[in-house]
Amino acid sequence: MEIRNIAIIAHVDHGKTTLTDNLMRQTGMSTGETSMDSNKLEQERGITIYSKNTSVFYKDTKINIVDTPGHADFSSEVERILRSIDSVLLLVDAQEGPMPQTKFVLKKSLELGLKPIVIINKIDKPAARPEEVSEMVYELFFDLGASDEQLDFTVVYAAAKKGVAKINLSDEDKDLTPLLDIILEKVKPASAPEESSKPLSAQPFNLAYDNFLGRCAISRIYEGKIKMGQQVFVKNEAGGNRQYRVTKLFTFNGLERKEVDEAVAGDIVMIAGLSDIYIGETITENSEQQLLPSIRIDEPTISLNFLVNNSPFAGREGKFVTMRQIKERLEKELEVNVGLKIDFSDPASYKVFGRGELHIAILLENLRREGYELQVSRPEVIIKEKDGVKLEPFEEVTIDIPEEMSGTVIQKLSKRQGKIIDMKNKNNQTRIVFEIPTRGLLGYRKEFVVDTRGEGILCANFLDFKTRAGEIERNDVGSMISMATGKALAYSLWSLQERGALYIGPNVEVYEGMVIGNTSKGQDMAVNPIKGKQLSNMRASGSDEAINLTPPNELTLEIGLSIMNDDEYLEVTPKNVRLRKKHLTENERINAGRKKE
Repeated sequence: MEIRNIAIIAHVDHGKTTLTDNLMRQTGMSTGETSMDSNKLEQERGITIYSKNTSVFYKDTKINIVDTPGHADFSSEVERILRSIDSVLLLVDAQEGPMPQTKFVLKKSLELGLKPIVIINKIDKPAARPEEVSEMVYELFFDLGASDEQLDFTVVYAAAKKGVAKINLSDEDKDLTPLLDIILEKVKPASAPEESSKPLSAQPFNLAYDNFLGRCAISRIYEGKIKMGQQVFVKNEAGGNRQYRVTKLFTFNGLERKEVDEAVAGDIVMIAGLSDIYIGETITENSEQQLLPSIRIDEPTISLNFLVNNSPFAGREGKFVTMRQIKERLEKELEVNVGLKIDFSDPASYKVFGRGELHIAILLENLRREGYELQVSRPEVIIKEKDGVKLEPFEEVTIDIPEEMSGTVIQKLSKRQGKIIDMKNKNNQTRIVFEIPTRGLLGYRKEFVVDTRGEGILCANFLDFKTRAGEIERNDVGSMISMATGKALAYSLWSLQERGALYIGPNVEVYEGMVIGNTSKGQDMAVNPIKGKQLSNMRASGSDEAINLTPPNELTLEIGLSIMNDDEYLEVTPKNVRLRKKHLTENERINAGRKKE
């Protein structure tokens, strides 16, 4: 049986998972209820976070498909997968056209010599402009230095939600058969028959963890065969050469893992028994074989500290609250999350390095759902030094907004050292491309939503480490800090809401030092949210106004990480996300301020 290996790549929300789900349904590999986005968080947020493997069978051919994330914070998932496949399906929204992540994933695939099949998706949208978007994609290929062969790409038009694809826009809507036929025609077979007779050579591009089998390597077999019980060598660039025995072997059959005794060159398999294997190492049959080219992954761009929760409400909700338990869980996360790095050298605080605020927020959300309780410091960008010059991460930011809002956005991003690279107007919509330090983008997204009244789209993509920009004007707001412990009362919050935006509503438990809102004047202010109205048996016409509370701006992990100040921690528990001052009492904060001076 012939094998084809493909990955589906695109910007976030352009329809990768929907297309994969419908390919599986059409080929009978899944029912209507199953989806590639099987993780709870993925289903809730409507985005792909972890790359996943599946396979479909069509005309006696096995097509291995890897569904990849579209969000820039999870681009490390995409980078390593492109090395293990033979072609990519590049999805582009028929209305939005190529977006930042489209550019990123396409650049990576062109550098590896892959020839993408372009799918203009969502042609059923009212504002779809498929022919124009097809031209934009061609321009993008040209700008990224595609070869003549790569420029001669195939275009397929699709409405993945309806499960239809066609070669010409005038063709009749039927199903996804035209796309499947194009895959068989344009994607070369994963291996020639003679490859299977060579010694084994395979490389893991993803890791999985199983409570019974331990670490498992999801690998592409380039040459030879692999068998159950076989002795193999694992080699790396550092000269390491370890020997293991394959204890379990699986191939992918739809979304199911199918245990097999043997797999051949070209297939994608999951191997158990290689206890400390890492992505990019080479699995060989004997110790003299050559290494495969290693897989490089872009480095993290931000860092923050993970600490034990020591607030007055610590230990109320969490099952796992000690540093040892947090360390064990983070070590397990490192097994599969390759975009993450952690420094365990300080036993009181672990430094975690990630690819962006969302990357860290997803990790924290998983931890709290599993019953962990901890607190984290404000995220900071990673500063490097090369030849005596300080370097910091820069991002390319693409913004789509109504034309009348462009002035405010340009003004605010310019203050944050953003430089305009490109700007286009069409149908009262403006698309602006900025180059901006990651430092300038931290904490801006919430402000952007307010400034554009929810009508703007902001997409960021990591560019490179460049010379450190100058000082950045951040709109750091002052904090409204509780000076008492107890339950917040509506009467007290009613008078406080005039001073700024509140993060809590009535009947919420607060403690001294907890941040319950921000102040419009930009300075910290200690307040008493538990003060009730003084009751007497006299009525006065002017003092019995109705209490009208504005709904609070409830904290989420992403909002908390973006608005917190340097002297604050974000307290993360299974049921609550709270902001607090590092020093809880007013006296401690005054003393800490004096020491700084």
